[in-house]
Amino acid sequence: MRVKKSKIFCFAKSESRRGEDFVGIKKRGISPVIATVLLIAMVVIIGLIIFLWFRGMGTETITKFGGTNIELVCNDVQFEGSYNAGTLYITNNGNVPIYSMKVKIEGDGSHETKDVTDLSGNWPSSGLGQGGVFSGSVSVSGDKIILIPVLLGESDSGKKPYTCDENQHGLEITI
Repeated sequence: MRVKKSKIFCFAKSESRRGEDFVGIKKRGISPVIATVLLIAMVVIIGLIIFLWFRGMGTETITKFGGTNIELVCNDVQFEGSYNAGTLYITNNGNVPIYSMKVKIEGDGSHETKDVTDLSGNWPSSGLGQGGVFSGSVSVSGDKIILIPVLLGESDSGKKPYTCDENQHGLEITI
């Protein structure tokens, strides 16, 4: 009885042609230059991702009152505001001094945000301390005003103003 030899079971190097595997299919690969370029591109992309991730973690913190994060101090801000006959009234009822105030004017499907010093020139240069009162002539055209407190905090590079979050700390006044 004779047994036939098949290419699948034949592992002798002499029967395999160059560039083909044992079943007769040609092997293909990428050139070393393309492989090197792909590896360098992957390393650069991964390095960029890591750089951007660490860059976001190292933001400068602004503090107030000896180290308290200024975002937490915004929760302690208490003030009242009103608008009557072209005059804006703001009273600081809390213990946190308000350095400035952003005034967001909304109306006709649009809004505009300005600093109170741009609207009225008599805002105190040191801000509103505890119990401080501001009244100034302000001409606005809109349906409502949102007052957003601005606090002055300390950072590594000196004093910096910080605008509190409008959604949590803004005071809406209907005109």
